[in-house]
Order: sequence, then structure tokens, then C-alpha cells
Amino acid sequence: MTSLTNGFLKPEWDAPLSIQTLVTKRTGGVSLAPFDSFNLGDHVGDLPENVLANRALLRTYLPADPIWLKQIHGVKVSTPSTRLLEADAVVSNIPNEVLAIMTADCLPVLFTNQSGTVIGAAHAGWRGLCAGVLENTVTEMTKLICQDADKNIIAWLGPAIGPQAFEVGQDVLNAFQDFGISYPQSAFSPISEKPGKYLADIYSLARSRLESVGVDQIFGGQYCTVTQAAQFFSYRRDGETGRFASLIWISDAK
Repeated sequence: MTSLTNGFLKPEWDAPLSIQTLVTKRTGGVSLAPFDSFNLGDHVGDLPENVLANRALLRTYLPADPIWLKQIHGVKVSTPSTRLLEADAVVSNIPNEVLAIMTADCLPVLFTNQSGTVIGAAHAGWRGLCAGVLENTVTEMTKLICQDADKNIIAWLGPAIGPQAFEVGQDVLNAFQDFGISYPQSAFSPISEKPGKYLADIYSLARSRLESVGVDQIFGGQYCTVTQAAQFFSYRRDGETGRFASLIWISDAK
């Protein structure tokens, strides 16, 4: 489950108290239609000054400016030592460093170890899921976990396109089959009246990939960005639209 605080979604998961999170919604900003109104994406055609104003408003709830990635549906992970900006996941062990993922149907995944010493955030569309972006994120987090810290990693699946709205073609199913990775057969449901078309469950696919690398405490996964139009931007639904953000940081506040 997820609760709403100050107009944001607050994930409910078994993270330590030092781990802080926010998920923005589409309301409460200054952008005009079709980006109305709390659009945080600077690459979608919105007026730059409106995006900056929305980001400035978001900043008032955060301890630092977020790390805004250029997401390209790949599998690269930005780490404290590389700090890539063109990547689809980011990890940190630095207090008050804010990690951010922007989405509008793709799946945002937030991570922490149970000691709260390392965090991660990943952008997982079907291409990234298939190619291993979640596994790569867990790998890079593990490298940052000190020897005496708790290495158990937990994950929260943020708002994404739901299993009743995510229609895909044969090419998507083929991609998962060709990659040679295991996935639940129920993650792809044939649409009887549309040969070669399937309803895909991005949440089920993500859980499967996470479990394959030992992440078995997985929370979230109950939203649908397409059908919950009042709350979320959806590229599949609207085409030209904004982006909301899922953010996580390690707080050093006492």
C-alpha cells in the first residue's frame, strides 16, 4: 500500500526510518495542458520555465537537488564513482543524495538494504526489464554495501502501466524468450480477439527478475498509470504528456 502526504505518494514498505521517499503526482504544479500540471520532465515539450518552477517546488521537500538522469531504456547504472547522467538506474551510499527516476508508464523501482546504508532507483520499461536493468542495480548496490552491513535488499514497485492496460505485440514476448531468462508464463496473456497481441504484467515480470537475484521482499505494484488519469501521467494513454518522479535518499536528520 501507499499513503498520500502533502500531495505526494509515500511508499509503505519495510525500509528503515533513515530511508526517505517521495513519488510525485501530476497535480500541484504550474505546467499547462497537456503537461498539467506538475510535470518534471524537461524533454517532453513543456515550457522550460514551467519545468524549472515545478522542480523548484519539489526541491523544497528535499535535502538536495535530485540527480536527474537521461533515461534511454538501457541497463547502465550511475554509481558514486562514475556518476553517469545517461543511465537508467542510480545507486548511492551518500547521505542526503537524492536519487530520481522519471516515468509515465514505465516502472520505477526503489531499493534499499535493510540497514539503510545503500539505496538505488531504476527505470524499468519492458526493454530494461528484459535486458537486466534491475539485476544490474542490485549488483551495483551490493558493491557499495560494507562487509558488516545488512546485505538484504528490499524493493518497492512504483506506479506503472497496469496488467489490464499494457497491450504488447509478439515482438515483446519474443524478446523475453530470446533473452533466455525465466519469467512467469502468466505475465503474458493472449488477447483472443487480437492474434499476436498480449496483455503484459510489468509488475510480475519485475518481481520475477528481482527474485532471480535474491530480492524476495518486494512491495508496491498496485497502481495503473493509464487508468488513474487524475493522478498520473501516461504516455500510452495521452502521447504528449508530462513525467512524474520517484525519489529516494538516505536521511542524516536526527
